[in-house]
Amino acid sequence: MFQYILRRTLLIIPILLGVTILVFSLMHISGDPVKLTYGTNLTADMLQQKRQELGLDKPIVEQYFHWLINALHGDLGLSIRTHSGVIQLINERVWATLELTTIALLITLVVSIPAGIISAVKRYTFFDQVARIFALFWVSMPYFWLGLIFMIIFSINLKLLPVSGRGGAIWTWEGFKYLILPSLTLGLPPAALFMRMIRSNMLEIINEDYVRTARSKGLKEYTVVLKHAFRNALISVVTLLGLRIPWLFGGAVITETVFAWPGMGRLLVDSIMKRDYPVVQGVVLVIAILVVISNIIVDFAYAFLDPRIRYN
Repeated sequence: MFQYILRRTLLIIPILLGVTILVFSLMHISGDPVKLTYGTNLTADMLQQKRQELGLDKPIVEQYFHWLINALHGDLGLSIRTHSGVIQLINERVWATLELTTIALLITLVVSIPAGIISAVKRYTFFDQVARIFALFWVSMPYFWLGLIFMIIFSINLKLLPVSGRGGAIWTWEGFKYLILPSLTLGLPPAALFMRMIRSNMLEIINEDYVRTARSKGLKEYTVVLKHAFRNALISVVTLLGLRIPWLFGGAVITETVFAWPGMGRLLVDSIMKRDYPVVQGVVLVIAILVVISNIIVDFAYAFLDPRIRYN
């Protein structure tokens, strides 16, 4: 197990190096960042001075390694627009994104797990039919469209929740109410996908011999379903969770933009629109790190869910 953890940890290095090379290259394909940012507002001498300040007058390979070495020391450069440190800008936004994605993930699991189990156990009943229709509806809804629908219903018409922005601490109602619509927007579409996956796996597992044996021993139905059937169905759920984590952060970019949620996703979109390439590089790198770490945690979860799985 220790060797597997070590290998997976070391695998982070080439993955993140590949991400940095790709992002750094894409940022320079579009042309001179200084000229694209300032255009005709500065003279040629002033543009050259800006390039020297940002280190853009050096060869691109030298620029990359200079940026990489600084990044390893916790310095991701300065924003072209605000001249603030990129790390500072990210640190101001990262917790908002983690709040949003964590609550959205909880919504996904809390909605999908009971619905998937009940839908499988009550197969072809009214609940099953309604759940499948709703799952098909939610899974086909784009994040931006769902967010706008929620805004119109709950904010504009019913005036129950704020339209956009972020309040105070999420453990207070004043802060939490700002999080409800964005987290529902981000959490419900994947909940539909998870519900369908859980239902499908449960339908296969509840017909297995060991489940019938558990029933024949006189165990209560909820014990058979939860302890024997659902525990084995969790393996595929965890697999899907690992695959959906990048989609979760991608959906956060759209959701934060729609609801003006001050997270890394909105910072990324604003920086792309303003051609602030140091911020874009920094945000993408941090998101990549979060995705890789999340997937490693998912891999480790297999051994805890199923003792038969061993990492040799």
